[in-house]
Amino acid sequence: MTELNTLWLTETIRLREEHAGPLEDLEANRMARSAGGDLPARIQRRALWLAERDGLADALKHWLQGARLALIVMMLLAVVSGAGLAFAAMGDGLHPVNVFWALGSLLGLNLILLLSWALGLMFAGEHGASLGRLWLWLSEKFARDAKAAQLAPALLLLLQRRKLNRWAIGLLVNSLWLLAMLSALVILLTLMATRRYGFVWETTILSADTFIAVTQALGALPAVLGFSVPTEEMIRASGDAALNIESARQAWAAWLVGVLLIYGVVPRLLLALLCLWRWNSGRSTLQLDLNLPGYAQLRERLMPTSERLGVSDAAPAQLHRVESGVSEQQSDGALLVAIELDDDRPWPPQLPKNVSNAGVLNSRESRHKLLEQLSRFPPTRLAIACDPRRSPDRGSLALIAELARSASATRVWLLQAPPGEALDAERLGDWHVALQQLELPFADCAPMNWLETGHD
Repeated sequence: MTELNTLWLTETIRLREEHAGPLEDLEANRMARSAGGDLPARIQRRALWLAERDGLADALKHWLQGARLALIVMMLLAVVSGAGLAFAAMGDGLHPVNVFWALGSLLGLNLILLLSWALGLMFAGEHGASLGRLWLWLSEKFARDAKAAQLAPALLLLLQRRKLNRWAIGLLVNSLWLLAMLSALVILLTLMATRRYGFVWETTILSADTFIAVTQALGALPAVLGFSVPTEEMIRASGDAALNIESARQAWAAWLVGVLLIYGVVPRLLLALLCLWRWNSGRSTLQLDLNLPGYAQLRERLMPTSERLGVSDAAPAQLHRVESGVSEQQSDGALLVAIELDDDRPWPPQLPKNVSNAGVLNSRESRHKLLEQLSRFPPTRLAIACDPRRSPDRGSLALIAELARSASATRVWLLQAPPGEALDAERLGDWHVALQQLELPFADCAPMNWLETGHD
């Protein structure tokens, strides 16, 4: 995952907690503390863990897929629009082409929007908002993920802090217009190569000298690149009717192509490159604003001045699949722990020398203390003993899942009933179903051999 995506998900988690209240984050905070680093690194580690758990990481992938699809759709629209400009400018070939009407069709809208973009950049800092909103809207629709709705606002807030939104939208706007101008240029060359056009200019109130001056002024820069400019005689003669001279046709055609290239394609290309450079240079400066309330409140939890004991968070509404993040290289030893055993049950059983006893977790303090220890010293093998006479409630199953994520391998030991007492078959079946959903192996016999040697 890229650094931008990590910051993006972190900001999304902050917005989600700001609007919906704090998330259940006890394990996420513990994982962030055990990973170490400064406060921003811990905040990001916590956010990534929560994003993976709550499906926001997958939603981001869906949003990015939708964004790419939306960009393709807008690129196709730009190509079609550019081609439409060229067809509108050149007509059907049966009538002479009014060169200034053609130039207005090819460049008019582009130059007006380019000017508004530049003014917005200088004075307001916001520009191209309509195209940007369209792209964000299409990205969300194509993502087809309800959780993706939280991502766009988070991205905008993240970019606005460094004013990168203007360069991101500028890159989008100028690139799409560049594509449209290139499409118009290609269609224009194709039409000129396959049809015979005559060129005229017409006026009622302006003199021929005005058109001569404008034509030569517009053709000055293209002439530097080798494009032909009609002579003064050709320009004067084209005011009456289209010249049926091949050199005049070619001169007007080269002039029109050169003007479109210099004043339509090149400015958009240069501006797109400018926006790309500013985007790339500014993206490396993105960072979290630790002064925001959502991040400031995490300081004591992620970088505590003193250890806190106790668990005050409610059990999660849904248990998630157990996937241990601990490898055998990171772990060591074997451990046996029991959950909520009655005082009349003798504990612990006789253990092999290389197996440690973590005791019985009967309180929030004992659970929190053990989980903190496991985050620093994860065991290679962990056996969790449970009393199947108790119902597999949500809190117990969440604790089992959290313990299992702290070890390389985990097994659940469903204890036998005391002598003279039988287990409830329906309740035992509930345990089996719950542990199968967690994808944890379980048995009703003591896994001592497995704890000692790693195999049965």
